[in-house]
Amino acid sequence: MTGGGESLPNMLPVVLVPVGTDDMALDACLAALDAATPPATRVWLVDDAQAGPRGVDIVQRWLQRTPLQADYTRRPHAAGEVAHLDEALRACGDADVAVLAGDALPAPGWLTQLAACFARDASIASATPWCNTGESAGWPRVDPQPPPQELAALSRAAAALPPTHPELPAAVEHAVLLRGSARVKAGGLDTASYASWYAALTDLSLRLSGLGWRNALCETAFVARLHEGAP
Repeated sequence: MTGGGESLPNMLPVVLVPVGTDDMALDACLAALDAATPPATRVWLVDDAQAGPRGVDIVQRWLQRTPLQADYTRRPHAAGEVAHLDEALRACGDADVAVLAGDALPAPGWLTQLAACFARDASIASATPWCNTGESAGWPRVDPQPPPQELAALSRAAAALPPTHPELPAAVEHAVLLRGSARVKAGGLDTASYASWYAALTDLSLRLSGLGWRNALCETAFVARLHEGAP
């Protein structure tokens, strides 16, 4: 607390990271998250009984050294990707939450830029950054590309773009900031109809759009990913 106001990390959204089975991808994701995110940002790793012993060890070692305000929870038995994510999002109440894929590599400034996107336009319910495998949010092309080598330089270039935040057909799962009040109004994720986060996020985006909210591209932010998402 400084000068009677909140510090930047406390004003930033919560970051929610679903932990997967790929240990190497998880290790790279956590290292990139440390490097690209302001210290003391709230991060919650949610494990739907997916990580093996090595993955759990990676998480525990990361928790001991990360500058972020991080927590880790693990279910004893898998509930399913969508049900588990919906449970975690509901636990966050109406807070804004950035869901980051467990194999994503966020570029510096990614979360600050996503938060600024929300601040510019109160009608935006989901903000998606550029990605090398993001399809409708893909850069430099919509077909999958290898992760860029110079994430810091790319983030500076993205941050210099005019923040017009054009409409997307739906949010994309590599990284998405969800406005908590809009998500609550839309009823959260449809856990009865969808098994994958990819499909459930598309459905949520359509319902948000139907309620008058916008699904926008945050062209001032970039988050790389090792693999293409799929339903």
